Amino acid sequence: MTRAGIVKAKRVVIKVGSSTLTGTAGAQLDEAAVNALVDCVAQLKSAGIEAVVVSSGAIAAGLAPLGLHARPKDLATQQAAASVGQGLLIAAYTESFHRHSMIASQVLLTTEDVVRRSHYQNAQRTLFKLIQMGVVPIINENDSVGTSEIRFGDNDRLAALVSHLIGADLLVLVTDIDGLYDAPPSNPTARRISEVKSMKDIGDIEVGGVGSSGVGSGGMVTKIEAARIATGAGVSMLLTSLPNLSGALSGENLGTYFHPVSDRKSSRLLWLAHAATPRGRLVLDYGAVKAIRERGVSLLAVGVKSIEGEFISGDTVELASEKGEVIARGLVAFDADEIPQMLGKSMKELLEEFGPEFERELVHRDDLVLL
Repeated sequence: MTRAGIVKAKRVVIKVGSSTLTGTAGAQLDEAAVNALVDCVAQLKSAGIEAVVVSSGAIAAGLAPLGLHARPKDLATQQAAASVGQGLLIAAYTESFHRHSMIASQVLLTTEDVVRRSHYQNAQRTLFKLIQMGVVPIINENDSVGTSEIRFGDNDRLAALVSHLIGADLLVLVTDIDGLYDAPPSNPTARRISEVKSMKDIGDIEVGGVGSSGVGSGGMVTKIEAARIATGAGVSMLLTSLPNLSGALSGENLGTYFHPVSDRKSSRLLWLAHAATPRGRLVLDYGAVKAIRERGVSLLAVGVKSIEGEFISGDTVELASEKGEVIARGLVAFDADEIPQMLGKSMKELLEEFGPEFERELVHRDDLVLL
């Protein structure tokens, strides 16, 4: 195995965690850490490599000005801290990039921006234009207005999704730990894993949760999930620390490199599989489950036994067998209150009973992804 995917990358997404930028809860933004990250981005740009930054730290940056000494647990206070901290965060990046005569921009996203087709296409167009103009987008989840129902939950997953959205070659997660270890790093016998060829190879690795800094929301678990999303979509990933970032990007044996395991998927299907929040469930009969799994067809009303939940046309729903196994997700074409009268009916019967507007699929195959 080699690290050619790192040194050959032409478009890179770099995600940095809150604790890397602020240290412990209640501390101010670390100017040296911001500058070190920006210097690495500038180095990439000077080599002709396009870079996008996904930055945590808005909530963490807002703690000290508000006199808080720990990440708040309630959503309202988190939103207040993010509202204060986001301005400080983008100001720090703007000033630091100015040292290299580079322009940074702020892009705040919610799940809706990458799930609904019109939203993610708009986000994609904006990011492509910024990159074309030589601007470095600084992306963050919109913590100041996001609710628990529409949040990504962690910026590791957001970064993985963004890397696919913009067609990046490499995703870099910058954390306090210098790579993935085969045991908790506190264990003296723990050894760093240099490269991961398949996610199955690390299935039995013990990983920790949120770190002890008190400012982050992710942890190694979310980084493994980000690697699963990115590599499964054809994007390689590097996990490293800020002090090792420059060397790791140069191809040195630092951090952990995750090899891509498949070709790129449709952006919309990737969002559907990993970012969408299901609003309901359609329970399918055996024939419909078999047809969707084996032939990749659209879901018709004739194959649906029952529905669960409240949703409207365009929402994400789960497709499940009668035994409760979720086999796919899709964007439903009808409201929940319209579907019960359609169940078990063929397209011809739907046309005869309800008119031409009902003569269509419940979930079109282009809006459906197998899980």
